Amino acid sequence: MPNIKSAKKRVKIIETKTLRNKSVKSAMKTHIRKFESAIQEGDKEKSKSLLDITQKEIDKAAAKGIIHKNTAARKKSLLTKSYNKLVYND
Repeated sequence: MPNIKSAKKRVKIIETKTLRNKSVKSAMKTHIRKFESAIQEGDKEKSKSLLDITQKEIDKAAAKGIIHKNTAARKKSLLTKSYNKLVYND
């Protein structure tokens, strides 16, 4: 435990930031799971709308620094690739 007053304040701030980051990351992962389940079902319209929403969530997480921008680009690329496979292979 910190002894200095400013260090105690930093601990509190870090806890609140950690909770915020966790919620954003969790929401992002939830959207990815929903999109992947729509892909598994083969629902083109639902997966298209979920793709847009999911990419927006990934961009938000990258903008806030929760995930690296290259990680965000990689995730978006993989999601788009799976969507394109669903749409153009049928």
